[in-house]
Amino acid sequence: MFDRIANGWELAKNSWEVLRLDKELLIFPLLSGIACLLVLASFAFPLWATQSIDGVLQDEQPLQNVLAYVVLFAFYFVNYSVIVFFNTALIACAMIRFRGGDPTVGDGLQAAVSRLPQIVAWALVSATVGVILRVIESYSDKVGQFVTALLGGAWSIATYFVVPVMVVEKVGPIDAVRRSFEVLKKSWGESLSANFGIGIITFLCTLVAMVPLVLGIVALTSGQTALGIAGLVCGVLALIVVSLVSSALNAIVIGALYLYAADGEVPQQFNADSLSHAFVTK
Repeated sequence: MFDRIANGWELAKNSWEVLRLDKELLIFPLLSGIACLLVLASFAFPLWATQSIDGVLQDEQPLQNVLAYVVLFAFYFVNYSVIVFFNTALIACAMIRFRGGDPTVGDGLQAAVSRLPQIVAWALVSATVGVILRVIESYSDKVGQFVTALLGGAWSIATYFVVPVMVVEKVGPIDAVRRSFEVLKKSWGESLSANFGIGIITFLCTLVAMVPLVLGIVALTSGQTALGIAGLVCGVLALIVVSLVSSALNAIVIGALYLYAADGEVPQQFNADSLSHAFVTK
């Protein structure tokens, strides 16, 4: 167990090396975040206008709120499309770096555009699953939440490698899920521990970023407005940077694990030993 966590930490450091070489990769999670906020804003009014979205949030029976669920499905679809599009672009750039190239933002966007049919198809599948889980959750408070958490967790794990599969193999959503699960069976231990390593780094950095935020709040409550605003701004900016770096590192390590599992190829900036230990031996 501890060996796997240590190995995951090593993979997280390797991912950081890739990000250090290609800092422009941070643009993709930034664009994704901005686009998701715009999507949320564009859906805010129609969700409010249906006057039935409260029923969804309060776990009322879905058949009583058909329109709200239709709007919810549309929101999921557009939101997933945006997220997967920019994740595809990021992983495509990471793949170029893994193979010794020097990727640009244009390379990533071009790769994402070329895979737009797969991205749209996957967003449809993801939106459908999301709405189904929401419907299940609406039927019962405790049981529904438990079943939704269980099914949602299993779905997230099974689809862990879907995006790099789409980037490299250009397959549809069904084949992408199947291939993702095949790769996962080899690398599940390290996939989870690598995320754990990145999670620890993110948590520690988040604590540091919270310091100016807390100081800013304290300053505001004590009447020091200028100092308080400065602290809040610095804290928010620091939290945004931590979020961007965390998203980029997660995408990079997923791409590296997939490449090694699918082709036996050791990405540059990664240690062959770490990758070889990332897979479960039968």
